[in-house]
Amino acid sequence: MITLDHLSMRFGRTTAVDDVSLTIRPGESVALWGANGAGKTTILRCVTGLHRYRGRIEIGGIDAARDGKRARQAIGYVPQELGFNDDLRVSAAIELFATLRGVRVQSVEEILRRVQLHGHERKRMRELSGGMKQRLALAIALIGDPPALVLDEVTASLDAGGRAEFVALLASLTRNTERSVLFASHRVEEINALAHRVVMLERGRVIEDLPVRDFVNRMAESSMLHLSIEQPLRQRAIEVLLATGFGARLNGRGILVPVGLGQRMRPIHLLAENQITVHDFELTSAHGGGHS
Repeated sequence: MITLDHLSMRFGRTTAVDDVSLTIRPGESVALWGANGAGKTTILRCVTGLHRYRGRIEIGGIDAARDGKRARQAIGYVPQELGFNDDLRVSAAIELFATLRGVRVQSVEEILRRVQLHGHERKRMRELSGGMKQRLALAIALIGDPPALVLDEVTASLDAGGRAEFVALLASLTRNTERSVLFASHRVEEINALAHRVVMLERGRVIEDLPVRDFVNRMAESSMLHLSIEQPLRQRAIEVLLATGFGARLNGRGILVPVGLGQRMRPIHLLAENQITVHDFELTSAHGGGHS
């Protein structure tokens, strides 16, 4: 179980997390949702001991401020960005992190089998795809079978196919267990697949805590589709979408299209019919749901 009791955290004069209280029961998965700067990542870093904070955090009944080492041993953590040495072999990475956690590994192969990486023990990090590295990070997080799992935007660097595979794997490893899961995501489909509840944040405060079904229904009513399209084709794509009744505008990485219930895939199909390739897409709240 993970408990946050009046958690607050500041960066200088800026309040990043403001009096957040939250309990994740054994076997429950809770998603953090909010716009850029809402406090999602900061909360996760407080839970994992990477930031100092005010208030109280307990992991499985262990006070994280008073007994940080024991609390961290109860957490499996997968960060947003991985930092493996390129020359490190997969088997050596498992053994290294097991040693750091004080866990004796009986079988590296069995640990890797859980995340569909068996047979890759001898590969070096530079030989792994992004999806394979992320599965390895998950395998490391699960060493010792910790009662809590913390995930920070773990599919942010993966393409659509890689995201779907990783989310399916994660769901299979966390479903019907007693493990508490706390994660941040800005993808509605991931939250729908993994979460029981969604905690919505704004400027470091909890503005709503609701069942995942209610959250998904709300997002379906008013969502924003972000399309990744090659720069030379973006203006033509906007013209096609505007001509067929969709609002569309440029942003820094592609095109944003407001979509309603039942419209999610229609813009992609329209562009395909006009020989405009969409390389990737994501669905977020029309009111914001990016990184923090």
